[in-house]
Amino acid sequence: MHGKFSKCKIARCKIFAVSVVQREVHAGLFQLYNMSKRSVIDDDTAEKENSEVDQEENFPRALIAPSPQRPPAKSKAPRAKKQQTGPVSKDDKMHLEETEAIPKEKASDESMNITDEEMIAFADEFVDVDKLQDGGINVADLRKLKEAGLHSAISVIYTTKKDLCNIRGLSDAKVEKIQEAARKLTDAGFMSATDFMKKKLSNRFHITTGASNVDKLLGGGIESSSITELFGEFRCGKTQICHSLAVLCQLSRSQGGGQGKCCYIDTENTFRPDRIQMIAQQYNLDPAIVLGNIMYARCFNSDHLWQLLVCASAKMSEEKFALIVIDSLMAPFRVDFSGRGELAERQQNLGKFLVKLQKMSEEFNVAVVITNQVMSDPGAAMTFAANPPKPIGGHILAHFSTTRLALRKGRAEQRIMKIYDSPCLPEGDAVYEICAKGIQDASE
Repeated sequence: MHGKFSKCKIARCKIFAVSVVQREVHAGLFQLYNMSKRSVIDDDTAEKENSEVDQEENFPRALIAPSPQRPPAKSKAPRAKKQQTGPVSKDDKMHLEETEAIPKEKASDESMNITDEEMIAFADEFVDVDKLQDGGINVADLRKLKEAGLHSAISVIYTTKKDLCNIRGLSDAKVEKIQEAARKLTDAGFMSATDFMKKKLSNRFHITTGASNVDKLLGGGIESSSITELFGEFRCGKTQICHSLAVLCQLSRSQGGGQGKCCYIDTENTFRPDRIQMIAQQYNLDPAIVLGNIMYARCFNSDHLWQLLVCASAKMSEEKFALIVIDSLMAPFRVDFSGRGELAERQQNLGKFLVKLQKMSEEFNVAVVITNQVMSDPGAAMTFAANPPKPIGGHILAHFSTTRLALRKGRAEQRIMKIYDSPCLPEGDAVYEICAKGIQDASE
């Protein structure tokens, strides 16, 4: 009896030991299963984040249809790998003298290619928002700033703290840290008028209009870092001037251009590529290259206009632009907001849009040209006095426009441009006419 009891006890111990071993094996297998599952989840999350980053990087480019006629971009060495630091050779000097000696009447296609010097100058002026990472800002917050249309350090300074806090994922503490890092990278404080002339005004340029009388009236042409407004009745030449500037802004600065691309936003469906080709041929330029350097978008309403402006700022942070054209600005606002009941809301939205447009002109040093519609006063006809058409948009548009130009019809193909308002140009007018090359001086 005692022997049978000891055998049963030994059997139970063996069974208990086997069960303990099985339990440990199952625990180890379960731990390995959890580790493999976590690795799969991490891989899926990483792939999802990478796909989102790729979509965000490709989003601004998706609005621009790839042009089959665009020439292949020239390969340029990175700035950090530039090794030529010695004096310029005689051959290089002769080449520079030959390129500077190109006459204005015979502009070649090479004038539309941006030089390395101008790209370096553009990079020095433009401080990318990614530089804020040196100040302790993480990549996720920088991505949120880019999604909101802020692609440079100065654009962060331009934006109020209230608007920055409205960006999803940015708290008050993060916004203060971002603003502090942006202030260290920019010169947004006080400076002497002499320094302002050297740093800011020396980089500005003027885009020729094609008519010497008009250029003389405007002090050299359309000024960069400012908003120029063209208003007048239909058939005054507003759209023709915009087409001419879209071509002439691609010329070198020595030839009266801005050596950059053009962003053309069309709200009235008046943009015509065949007209661009005609003007380019008159200036001995390759129409395919000229059309490839114009970033075009058709705008349908005021909300779409704001989205296009945000996408344009993303594109301008990557490439050199010289001109922004909006033809016309008030057309979508005039349709989306009707009556006196929506007038206050319209003016508020217009003011926010003009603030963004004005900051972009200074941020990227581009010339901004907007066309505007006019209205007549029926009651003024009872006074038997002159009743010239007045520009719409109210005081909001009047204060944000740096230079306002009034256009009116003349005899035959002649048009008259008058300085309506300007901070530095005297009152005067110039006569021009519409022709195959855009506009030119009126023939007597």
